[in-house]
Amino acid sequence: MYIAAAVLSVILALVALAAGAPKAQLKGDVSAGLQSHMGLSAGFVRFIGLAEVAAAVGLVVGLFWQPLGIAAAVGFAITMIGAIGFHAKVGDYANPETRGNAMAPFALVLVAVAAAVTLTLAM
Repeated sequence: MYIAAAVLSVILALVALAAGAPKAQLKGDVSAGLQSHMGLSAGFVRFIGLAEVAAAVGLVVGLFWQPLGIAAAVGFAITMIGAIGFHAKVGDYANPETRGNAMAPFALVLVAVAAAVTLTLAM
């Protein structure tokens, strides 16, 4: 079970880092889109980015100390549930042009839950 936990944790950590680093630095189209399209402040976008980067670090360290990895996976899942809420609030699921990008948090919640479960079973 540890191999599955490691694979899921590494994949999720890479995605979290790739998504969080530009937000934490307020660089790129995603950060600008969150501010203009969703109406989020720059400070909140940076906070989301830092939370995603922290989740990435927690998932990697969690390979050696599973309780931290479980907490990081659960925290990332909660962050993605918040993202689903924000996408719903601005109507991204009703708009065919924005629906594709808005579906990513659903998949990431599933991967985060799977990582948390496999890390728990690997203990």
